[in-house]
Amino acid sequence: MKLMSATILAATALLSTAAYAQENVEIGRLECTVEGGIGLILGSSKDAICSYYDAEASEPTEVYYGTVNKVGLDIGFTEESVIQWLVLAPSTDAYAPGSLAGEYVGVSAEASMGLGVGANALVGGSSEGFMLQPLSVQGQTGINVAVGITGFQLRTPTQ
Repeated sequence: MKLMSATILAATALLSTAAYAQENVEIGRLECTVEGGIGLILGSSKDAICSYYDAEASEPTEVYYGTVNKVGLDIGFTEESVIQWLVLAPSTDAYAPGSLAGEYVGVSAEASMGLGVGANALVGGSSEGFMLQPLSVQGQTGINVAVGITGFQLRTPTQ
């Protein structure tokens, strides 16, 4: 019963995230290097260093520090991985320095047996107005299975 409830919750969150993405425009890309770690069955926490690229920039516009927290099934270990997201917002002028800082939440799924993949769609930020849509599938190595709710906290270097 708990597994069915979690599945329904995950499907609902994923569908609402997809609908939210259709109402927004791409303003840039966020690329994060996430430290490796061990899944502790009911969750995990890993630090990340992220670079924001404006949609028209080839060099990073801003740096953020983050923490990825997963709640749900998370068993195994992974090495350092890289995740890229499209940054979506209600308008092209929604971004200001530091505005991606804040709490994000969403659904995630990943699996590794040697080389693995994962995806996370997250909504949040300083004004709850940003969405991080998976751009490239997360590449990671290790032995790991994780399905659940992901919380992602981004902060600027001065926070």
